Amino acid sequence: MAAAQGVLYGASSANNFNAVEFVDAVCQAAQQSFPPSVRIVREVAARELDNDQAMPLALILNELLTNAVKYGCSGEATQIRVGLANGSGFELYVEDDGPGFDLQSVTDRSSGLKLVQLLARQLRGHLVVSRAPSRCTIRFE
Repeated sequence: MAAAQGVLYGASSANNFNAVEFVDAVCQAAQQSFPPSVRIVREVAARELDNDQAMPLALILNELLTNAVKYGCSGEATQIRVGLANGSGFELYVEDDGPGFDLQSVTDRSSGLKLVQLLARQLRGHLVVSRAPSRCTIRFE
């Protein structure tokens, strides 16, 4: 959260912030708590995001990264892919090479995924989960 706030406070505008710097800051902060064998690869569109989106996005990204490391990584070198793209809206994704999961079956047991779903709704978006590769995507406007 501190890394995300640093990007926000360093923003030149009081209402917007640089998406690339923001995602980089959250990923770098999360990386510090992961094993050295985990590498986060980022692909982020050069865009501005609204300040109201910052904290929900930081919490979502941190939770999805943590889940990818816990459940999608083997003991060997692992790559987690993070992206933030835009088209008709925004799409934040976290992808790993793990087996994936069925969202319906784990939501009742996972308070972290419940939080992700609530935060996605706060962004007027929703969570989509797919397998092969395992990918969690938040689509929002």
